[in-house]
Formats: sequence, structure tokens, C-alpha cells
Amino acid sequence: MRVVHFLLSVAVLALATYIACATDPGPLQDFCVAIDDPRKALFVNGKFCKKPELVKPDDFLLSGLNIPRPTNNAVGSNVTQVNVELIPGLNTQGISLARIDYAPNGGQNAPHFHPRASETFYVAKGTLYVGFVTSNQDNNRFFSKILNKGDVFVFPLGLIHFQVNIGHTPAVAFAGFNSQYPGVITVARAVFGSNPPINPDALARAFRLDKNVVIKIQKQFFADNSSFF
Repeated sequence: MRVVHFLLSVAVLALATYIACATDPGPLQDFCVAIDDPRKALFVNGKFCKKPELVKPDDFLLSGLNIPRPTNNAVGSNVTQVNVELIPGLNTQGISLARIDYAPNGGQNAPHFHPRASETFYVAKGTLYVGFVTSNQDNNRFFSKILNKGDVFVFPLGLIHFQVNIGHTPAVAFAGFNSQYPGVITVARAVFGSNPPINPDALARAFRLDKNVVIKIQKQFFADNSSFF
């Protein structure tokens, strides 16, 4: 009888643990507003799956990531995103990749963060100054390193980070993400280049700037350094 009670207790505990640990799947987009009419709905959080018998080797292949990308923009960098849009076989695998090219003498991947992914960062060429800032609870501590060819660095999920080429020659890095759609929010562009603009009075107070300075910044063009094949 004691054995029966013991086994029953274990089963209940296991069920309770499962329920406590269960969560909704992580979203792969910024938001998903509910709608009652399926004719006006959009399928999200991944893509529809091809029938297994129709899958081909090319569904898992992308060529050309070795080709340098142009960096003649305002920030001096180019981020080539390799996600499910380019490799259909990435769908539901929870991973993606990016190649980042940096112009010499200060080309940068400006401060940004990925809302849905941690990042493993590998330097293939050049010398980069990189860093990230922790959350408010951790008093916004700043972690930084100078990376050279062959070095690997980790940017934790959701934390603001950046890279700057401090060398006199072009630099190249590759980033791996644990999401097929990691998302990216460039801080300056999101805050000062939002559409429609954030009220300049709010930004002036938040950044302790003169309102006219904020308006001037908002009128500038914020370059997008993302690209696709």
C-alpha cells in the first residue's frame, strides 16, 4: 500500500513539475494581435513545412557567404543576415547566422540588441573593439574586450552590444544565433528615428538634452546596415 502511495505521489509531482515548467513557444515576431476571422489572418511563428518527400538538398544550402559585402554607408558596416528566408531548412531549427563586414578605421555595428536570441560572435579577420551593457538591475555594467582573428565572444540575450573596427584594414566576423528570427533593434535608430517620431519633449528630458538638439537628431537619416543575398 505504501508503494502505491509512493508511486502516486511521484506521478503527481512529475505532473505538477511539467505544468510549472510549461511555457508558450517563444514568439518569432514583434507581436501577434488576435483576430477572429481566419480569412484576415497571417500565419506566424515559423513557416509552413514542405512535405518531406519534396525536400531537396538545396533546401539546406546557401553559397556565397565568403563574398565581402559593401560597407560604404554611414556606419561603415554591413550585416548579411542568413535566416530561414535564405535557407528554408532552418525553419523550426531555432538557429540562424550573420556575416558582418566592417570598414577600416572605425567601421561599426552600432549599439543594438536582439530581443529573441543570444549571440556567439567569431572574428574571422581584423581587430574589433566589442562590448555589452547589462540590465538596470545589474547597474548597467559594461563588459568589453579587444578581439583579434580567431577570438570568440558571447553577447547575452536582450543586452545592448556593439562592435567597432579599430584596425586600419577591413574586418570580418560571423555571428550565430539561437533563433531563426533573432530580430534586431538598433538603439539610436529606434529612439531617434522611430515612425512616427517620439515626442521630442520626452526624449529631451530622458537624455537631458535641449529640445532643439533632439529635433535636429530626429531629422537625420539613420542608415540601415542590414542586407540579404
